[in-house]
Amino acid sequence: MSFIEEIKQRAKQDIKTIILPEAQDIRTLKATEQVLKEGYAKIILVGNKEEIEEKALENKIDISGAQIIEPTNSEKYEEYVNLLFELRKQKGMSLEKAKGLVKDPVYFGMLMLKDEKSEADGLVSGAIHSTADTLRPALQILKTAPDTKLVSAFFLMTVPDCEYGENGTFIFGDCGLNENPDDEALSEIAISSSKSFRQLEGKEPKVAMLSYSTYGSAKSESTEKVIRATEKVREKDKNLLVDGELQLDSAIIPEVANFKAPGSPIEGNANVLIFPDLNAGNIGYKLVQRLGKAEAYGPLCQGIARPVNDLSRGCTSNDIAGVIAITAVQAQEK
Repeated sequence: MSFIEEIKQRAKQDIKTIILPEAQDIRTLKATEQVLKEGYAKIILVGNKEEIEEKALENKIDISGAQIIEPTNSEKYEEYVNLLFELRKQKGMSLEKAKGLVKDPVYFGMLMLKDEKSEADGLVSGAIHSTADTLRPALQILKTAPDTKLVSAFFLMTVPDCEYGENGTFIFGDCGLNENPDDEALSEIAISSSKSFRQLEGKEPKVAMLSYSTYGSAKSESTEKVIRATEKVREKDKNLLVDGELQLDSAIIPEVANFKAPGSPIEGNANVLIFPDLNAGNIGYKLVQRLGKAEAYGPLCQGIARPVNDLSRGCTSNDIAGVIAITAVQAQEK
């Protein structure tokens, strides 16, 4: 059974309700049909009800099991306008501006997550919205989780026929949000990514802090940043298996680790890869996805108070369905 099939089976054990605010996109509707058919989550589509149903009918997509909510016709509209106003008035939010924003499906969906009386458990967006347009309302409305200093993003990568990582499964962080994290931010990304790996994979995380250098083979401000970040991770979580600075081959190939990084606590068996900046992370995940034919789920978010996940705008309906399953499992933990 593949990783994502295992996630779907876990999602079925405690069915959660996931909001999709991009219901005008055909991929979202196809993903909704797939999720409902496989039965691992309930779906709320947010948008113009008539347009959504027309598009589904035209494309012969069955979304009959989904709930459709149109913000301006919702009995919660005025309540959510007032909620957004109260949350943001210190930042200059006016009542008029709140009325306009609540009509936006992404903002409406985030307010549903904020509403303790709502049945919603998580939200997936990003097929047609930028990461900023997904995460801005999440941070404005939901805020960060109590034990988190930094919101970051990761990709869950599953590489076919791969002997490395956890049977080909890795977490790559941060590949979607923090452009040039300093050593403190990098340590927080590593801690959060290790928790995400344990939550989703159920196995012990082995974290590699990546660089173009292994154990001082090169020296620069970039390599020193990774070394300092590694030390901070060890200070924050003394039980976590982490090592750095490591080149990729030293991180995931035991034979290379034995030669380049003798005595490494992860012994070339890393399953969580922490990239030094967004350039490296984004390029790295796309290389593995395209050349290694890997499934790439994300950018998934960590550190937000409720489960909210972003999508790549190049995603397929299968990708969306997979991220819905992951979001449902994250919601079970909440």
